[in-house]
Amino acid sequence: MPLRTLQLRRMFRFALKNLLSRPVRSLLALCGLTVAIAGMVGLFSVAEGIEDTVSTTFGKVPGLTVMQPGAPIPLFSRIPAGWGDEIRAVKGVHVVHPEVWSRAHVIDGKPTISPPRFLFGSDLKQADRLRYSVYREGIKEGRALTAADRGTHNALVSRAIAEEFKKTIGETLRVDGRDCEIVGIYEAQSLFLDVAIILDIDLVRSMARVGPESVSNFYVEPDQGADRKQLADSLKALFRGRAPDSWQPAQALATELAGQKSEGNPLSGLIETLGGALLNPPSKADAAKADTESSDGDSPAERPGVSPGTLGEAPGNEPPRRDAGLTAELPVEIRSPEDWAGEFKRFSQDLDVFLLLMTSIGVTIAFVGIVNTMLMSVTERFIEFGILKANGWSSGEVLRLIAFESALLGLAGGIVGSIVGWIATLVINAHWPTRIHLYASPSLLLFSLAFSTILGVLGGLYPALRAARMMPMDAIRRG
Repeated sequence: MPLRTLQLRRMFRFALKNLLSRPVRSLLALCGLTVAIAGMVGLFSVAEGIEDTVSTTFGKVPGLTVMQPGAPIPLFSRIPAGWGDEIRAVKGVHVVHPEVWSRAHVIDGKPTISPPRFLFGSDLKQADRLRYSVYREGIKEGRALTAADRGTHNALVSRAIAEEFKKTIGETLRVDGRDCEIVGIYEAQSLFLDVAIILDIDLVRSMARVGPESVSNFYVEPDQGADRKQLADSLKALFRGRAPDSWQPAQALATELAGQKSEGNPLSGLIETLGGALLNPPSKADAAKADTESSDGDSPAERPGVSPGTLGEAPGNEPPRRDAGLTAELPVEIRSPEDWAGEFKRFSQDLDVFLLLMTSIGVTIAFVGIVNTMLMSVTERFIEFGILKANGWSSGEVLRLIAFESALLGLAGGIVGSIVGWIATLVINAHWPTRIHLYASPSLLLFSLAFSTILGVLGGLYPALRAARMMPMDAIRRG
């Protein structure tokens, strides 16, 4: 065995023996580092859980979503229903599926605040033509909705909702004052998808007070073999230069929510209505225009020559808006699965900054603990280091010995902390499977282990330098 390797092995055993000779102090430093690393794994698993959920969710939705620009999700989007016919005429389009989304405020007399539940209005005739539907593929009990269910109160619900309200196939679920019969239960294994009650689109229009001239979005399934990017470009070309709709989504949503307050939780309805007004307060120009329209007796949609798809094209019909420059050229937003994933990835990156600040507190405490442990250990062993240097040990060897000890503390803390953090994510996921999804990826665990080891080495650096610089007789005299 090479001499160098033999020396390193002896130094490793020496360092381990020194740590075990002071078990209480070493254990306290180890516990502090373990808590910090476990907290880091737990916190960053939140952001990784979001990314993992997004990738699995939108990997199951291969089509394109046409919705209102700036709306974070279809719930906050409204676009003219008449645009669906224009989209169907675009080359490469297989199916255009209109959708209406709304919040379910009260289910079986229980306000649905957390976790939220949503009404998904599906055009069942077009849904039957889809080659792939994530809800249809996820059926666990019963059946999916078909065109034969149009005009009925039949519902397809997620397993999470069925279990929460203790319902099964054939039973009635009362949603916002309507009795809906459960004909199927699905499970998409995604927090973003397992939150819906799927109904006929006309029923959801009635429940959400959405007129037949509007939809939340269109789901566009491409033809087989069609290039999705080229199709997205074709759809953008179709709408480019067309003026956006003259009303704003937050105001429309607030109106809907206000209308549902009597059926749901009054406090929840008030809060959501105020939230919509605060997000997009009406301007003076909006108020003046509303007064003019009411005095004329006709709404813009009822005036001759003005259709829902051309609102706002006439000069002066739309007041200046802060985002007018962003939406003037394109009144719709075309989102692919990659676009959805990118939006959520940007959100998780912002979340990482916050998590880093929170984690730094625990890491700082752990770092101070290692410095304190190693400094006290070095102070108590001045005589030992003096004798070692008097017997031929160099300053570099003394430095490596203390670095070995602090690195062992860091490595042990990283191993235990990563295991504890990983187990904690599994326990939390198992306890709240429908509310949260944490994911501690192998890369996160390896990073935590390496970070802990480096933290240990840095924590022992100052004590090691202090011991290495001492002269033998000076170290013995101080001891």
